[in-house]
Amino acid sequence: MTAWWREITRSSRYSISMTLHHILRRLAPALLLIALPGLATLSAQTQPDPPPKTDAPPPAKPIPATPAPLPADASASASQSIQLNGKTLHYTVTVGTIPVKDKNGKTAGEVVYTAYTADPEKGAATTPRPVTFAFNGGPGAASVYLNLGAIGPKHVLFGNEGDSPSDPSTLRDNPGTWLDFTDLVFIDPIGTGFSRSLVDEAETKKLFYAPTPDIEYLSLVVYDWLVKNDRLLAKKYLVGESYGGYRGPRITHYLQAQLGVAMNGVVLVSPYLNPGLQDYRDLSPLAWMVTLPSITAAHLEREHKLTLEAMTGVIAYTRGEYATDLLKGRSDPAATDRLVKRVTELTGLDPTYVKYAGGRLEIESYLREVHRSEGRIGSIYDSNVTGFDPFPYSSDQRSNDPILESIIAPTTTAMVDFVTHTVGWKTQNRYYALSEDVNRQWDRSGELRKGAVEDLRQAVAADPKLRVLIVHGWNDLSCPFMGSILTVDQMPVMGDPGRVQVREYDGGHMFYSRPISQSLLRKDVLEMYQKH
Repeated sequence: MTAWWREITRSSRYSISMTLHHILRRLAPALLLIALPGLATLSAQTQPDPPPKTDAPPPAKPIPATPAPLPADASASASQSIQLNGKTLHYTVTVGTIPVKDKNGKTAGEVVYTAYTADPEKGAATTPRPVTFAFNGGPGAASVYLNLGAIGPKHVLFGNEGDSPSDPSTLRDNPGTWLDFTDLVFIDPIGTGFSRSLVDEAETKKLFYAPTPDIEYLSLVVYDWLVKNDRLLAKKYLVGESYGGYRGPRITHYLQAQLGVAMNGVVLVSPYLNPGLQDYRDLSPLAWMVTLPSITAAHLEREHKLTLEAMTGVIAYTRGEYATDLLKGRSDPAATDRLVKRVTELTGLDPTYVKYAGGRLEIESYLREVHRSEGRIGSIYDSNVTGFDPFPYSSDQRSNDPILESIIAPTTTAMVDFVTHTVGWKTQNRYYALSEDVNRQWDRSGELRKGAVEDLRQAVAADPKLRVLIVHGWNDLSCPFMGSILTVDQMPVMGDPGRVQVREYDGGHMFYSRPISQSLLRKDVLEMYQKH
């Protein structure tokens, strides 16, 4: 994830130090007058205090302040309802906590969740409703994006071209919610939302800020919620977005193989599934094959020509002639000329720019180039969502991503007001929609680069009924759809070929912010849930 905080500049630090210097010069006479009586008393003493005994124990370290306890679980149901498909759906929303224990059984952290459960209809069967657990990514993101942006019963506008962080953060009924066919539990990992660690920084990083510990404690949170709410016998599903799409297969497999809880289905939204595909770009054509279709899709959308049929041809070219010509390299100059010409046609970019890039389009360079004439820069999450470039003459991008910069305010404001005012879960603690601290401390060792495909394969192999739906926005360059297509292409067929599917929609990483794409997602997910 792109860093969105910057350090204080050297000139700012110099200005601060000089200001302090002038203040101390002016205060020096007064400080001297205050100190003189003490100095006189000291000089009148004829005998100095005896030195401390060498065998005296060292002073005790100060005990860290115990954080204020989080509120008890709170629910709001009296006035919670939405209009959906011409009907009124009544539901209960609960904000609560689940403790996370260390190996000695001591509480090391507290995970806060937001659960929506539909009220039973009069005379309806008592069969347990399905329940879906939702995770966002980052690492360092709370689940507010899936909650108030995609599938919860209420939503706030964010993430589209023209959306402003200072627009009213008003919650509206969400026509794309999944609540009519599944209860929903949104989980905020430690360090995000209101969830928090209760141990020191070193222990926090060890227990919570590394790929495998993250999977293990979040799997236990799912298990504990099911037991706490008597829902073990319900159908169970999981949805993960971005890094949550990395978590999805691993949590599913861990629950299945270690905790004895099987998921019926998994939805991976713009997943960070197989990051190794974009490694070795000086040798392998895969990195360029993954990104070219998304860059082309964004161009087709600007031309109002984006269709499934058009993209089918782009995908075929990427798998075929583009890959072959990249592999030939300098051994066949005609191949390079051919791919430069074709890439220029597909992307609409300046021919000279594409020529000097060798038909290999670096994401960061492209995002500045594609809207340069307008003085704007594209988002890696959807290159057709733009922001003004405050440093247009810089050799590289110095500003934050246009989407990241604009989504923190509306999501934070809406979620904190909803939790503390609507639900009545009162707390003065800080809410982190995106935590720079978690992202900074995350362990990005070799384990993370392996991705989650191994767990995906094993989970699908172990359960012949498990279904997986991988969904992407065409324009996303942070987790491009072509990476998932290539990944699934290499998986063996295990029973029904339709058990693992990849679908694409108009938009980018958060394509669900577009009403039509959100509606199509809901339709595809409902179809999957009905099958198992």
